[in-house]
Amino acid sequence: MKKTVCAVLGMALIGGAVFTGCSKTGGDVVMNKDKPLVFFNRQPSDPTTGEIDMAAMNWNSKTYYVGFDAAGGGAVQGKLIADYLASADSAVIDRNGDGILGYVLCIGDVGHNDSKARTEGIRKALGTWDGSTDPGKVKEGSISVGGKTLKVVELEGKAMTGTDGSTWNANAATEAMGGWATKFGNQLDMVVSNNDGMAMGCLQASNYPAGVPVFGYDANADAIEAIGAGKLTGTVSQNVDAQATATLQVLRNLLDGLIGEDVYKKGISEPDSYGNKISAPVQYVDSTKALLAENSGVNSGNWQQYTAGNRDAGVKKSTAPSKKVLLTIYNSADNFLSSSYLPALQYYAPLLNIDLTVVQGDGQNESSCLDRFTNLNNYDAYAINMVKTNSGRDYTDKLKY
Repeated sequence: MKKTVCAVLGMALIGGAVFTGCSKTGGDVVMNKDKPLVFFNRQPSDPTTGEIDMAAMNWNSKTYYVGFDAAGGGAVQGKLIADYLASADSAVIDRNGDGILGYVLCIGDVGHNDSKARTEGIRKALGTWDGSTDPGKVKEGSISVGGKTLKVVELEGKAMTGTDGSTWNANAATEAMGGWATKFGNQLDMVVSNNDGMAMGCLQASNYPAGVPVFGYDANADAIEAIGAGKLTGTVSQNVDAQATATLQVLRNLLDGLIGEDVYKKGISEPDSYGNKISAPVQYVDSTKALLAENSGVNSGNWQQYTAGNRDAGVKKSTAPSKKVLLTIYNSADNFLSSSYLPALQYYAPLLNIDLTVVQGDGQNESSCLDRFTNLNNYDAYAINMVKTNSGRDYTDKLKY
């Protein structure tokens, strides 16, 4: 059907006028406020308490979140580390032979739910969890290393914030690692990071202690390559292809007029009308309207399964009508989003006949995305990745008009 765009719809009110955006398809006027909206990767939530922002999630009946199981991912990273240590040589791990495993922790963002979940999973696995994800809020732990029990001490945990204010900053991790290597010497037995970008940043430090195991999270292409080269010890895949495809598939389902459980099942847990179905497991959490991909550990034994280019064969070319989607990415410099998530979106969008317009922010100021979240009448749906997780209303407010 031929699609026309209505730039503004005047609504006369007492004392003035309100202009509301809309689009028109097949004779049916669709207001911007009624169009499909998917938040992805950064779940609308309170940055302090982690409470899900259900006001944003209930913006309309076509609002959903697509991400991964953050709590489960933290546990997977913790298990990855514990399993590695269980089979390691304690004499090699304990570099100074003091019976203590000393580690440092790169924290991505103290107010981000994903960062919190990973910090908690790491500390619980190592026995240093003391009820808080804040830097320095830890206790002495213990863990089995090659059949020998070692005490565990978090030598330092630090939020990696760049000089420009950006979080999850790899350059900050490089600088911190240089300081840690000097400060702690052979007390430093292991490095753990909330993401791959910071883990790889640590490896860039000129004085990184050779042979010290380092763990990341995200399974970025360079991290997978580093595992194959014996530089990075392990990482966690949050199944980026499943996330990217689910983001697009939910939008596709909503744009095709699906309702109820068909929105989060078709093409995801069961084939859609075009024969597409995501291969990896994705669970739906009804209470938060969230679709969450499962996580998996990656190490020297299975890294080849996660090399770049392994796309989901279950997603094929669709005959659905083409639709336009405006998508924001909070930070053009984010390693995971730029090297893994965006390429996946760009691969699967044409298969689902979704015409993506991507705008990217600077990772610091919400305005860097909001100022480009414009010409909203020209799009059939929206996908939002916010700078701050409590900024959902800033975007939905723009969809009112």
